[in-house]
Amino acid sequence: MTIDYELRHEERRAHALGMGGERKLTARAERGELNARERVARLFDDDSFRETGLFATSNVDADQHATPADGKVTGTGLVDGRRAGAIAYDFTVKGASSGAVSNKKMGHLKDLTARTGMPLVYLAESTGVRMPDVMGGTGLGNADDRARFLRRRTNPWASAVFGYSFGSAAWHTVSSDFAVLRKGAVMAVSSPQLVGRATGQQVDGQELGGWKLHSEVTGFADAVAATDEEAIALVRRFLSYLPAHNGEAPPVAPIPEGSAARGSRLHDIVPPERTNVYDMRKVIEVVADLGSVFPIKERYGKSLVTSLCRIGGQSAGIIASNPMFKGGAIDAAACAKATSFIVLCDSYNIPLVFLVDQPGFLIGLDGERGGIVGKVINWMNALSLATVPKVTVMLRKNYGQGYVNMGGAWTTDAAAAWWSAEVSFMDPRSAVGVVHGIDPAADPRLYERKLAEMAKDSTGYDVARVYGVQDVIDPADTREFILGALEDNALTRTGGVGEHHLSTWPTSY
Repeated sequence: MTIDYELRHEERRAHALGMGGERKLTARAERGELNARERVARLFDDDSFRETGLFATSNVDADQHATPADGKVTGTGLVDGRRAGAIAYDFTVKGASSGAVSNKKMGHLKDLTARTGMPLVYLAESTGVRMPDVMGGTGLGNADDRARFLRRRTNPWASAVFGYSFGSAAWHTVSSDFAVLRKGAVMAVSSPQLVGRATGQQVDGQELGGWKLHSEVTGFADAVAATDEEAIALVRRFLSYLPAHNGEAPPVAPIPEGSAARGSRLHDIVPPERTNVYDMRKVIEVVADLGSVFPIKERYGKSLVTSLCRIGGQSAGIIASNPMFKGGAIDAAACAKATSFIVLCDSYNIPLVFLVDQPGFLIGLDGERGGIVGKVINWMNALSLATVPKVTVMLRKNYGQGYVNMGGAWTTDAAAAWWSAEVSFMDPRSAVGVVHGIDPAADPRLYERKLAEMAKDSTGYDVARVYGVQDVIDPADTREFILGALEDNALTRTGGVGEHHLSTWPTSY
């Protein structure tokens, strides 16, 4: 009998591309959700995807025909003309549960992208491990997970979470350099149903691990999207700021017309009185190239802003106080946010810029219970280990240990103060109370005299007098100072590549 190899091949190919079947695919489309292959198509440039493992199935004979591609769509393609890898969880195939074969596919993509130097994107939606495959001692005894979730940050990882994401979908997401959660998504160790059976607690999925929890409480979500399409667009945009791997400098983009000569706006944005609040994000928009600001963890630790952007066409990371929230006082969440961002930027050769207007760290019961002491020193260690160019500009108030963590005391390579800067160990008003215990209402003249003593020598010019900053500047010249400092401190001898001392820093803490 003659075998029609072409026909057999096309039948197998059609079965694999059919995923979990027309009924499941139609139901997803009716809910406005893309399927795994549609997500891959959105991620990559047109006609650039090259799949690996199309004909893989479960190694369990009974599941062979029910597991097209074994529930994972894997391969490489182009993102804005640069090659990247992708692992898309196909929820229509056994809930995208992970088995031995799909784990081999994922492991191959992780090894390939790390070895060749290309970003890796996870398009996550999964019920977790495929339970029948791992039950019993033989199931777990066959595992070899020594380096399965090891991160050395040799190449960027980005994740988009679309629906229920448990098990490896969650592990890969919190191991990533960037994670976006679609509204309605749930990311947790286990499903609400399993939690209910194990603990007796009836837990709502959003309460357990919803997008609000991870964007506002845990900080695991770097961004939030309303739709699948928006989530994938955010991943593509994030990758545009990063190099393909840690051995090269980030890409340089054209400078949009009108990006310069906007500095005078800062006189109107920032009130000269240190007690008047303003939105630091407006300052960042003026300093950065037009349209280039990309917030990271915008809903978390709001007294501190972290954003990727471009300044003069080159990628930069901004860490900035925001007096709009808690007066700019730095809480435990903001500390963790700053540390995570320093690790990201240093790992991928992105210079850091600090814009400072802070009254110090948030003290009190909530701060201490949130572990702020350890988080302050984690931040300090990360800053000390970072080898990318670092620049700081002090706008108004800059007190205490926050002065050090935000780039003072020569923890950055270049520093300037606005002519409105006020620098001291603490707010002089607080210092009067601590040192002298004076009630301003009881003895206002004595209070004012002691306040003047405490406020003495606290201007930007006083810091400059002892070379604590290299310049005192007109706020309008902020962008020009940063551009010059980045040029002076560029890693030209190594082609813009840092030393990556933070490459194995924990991704979640």
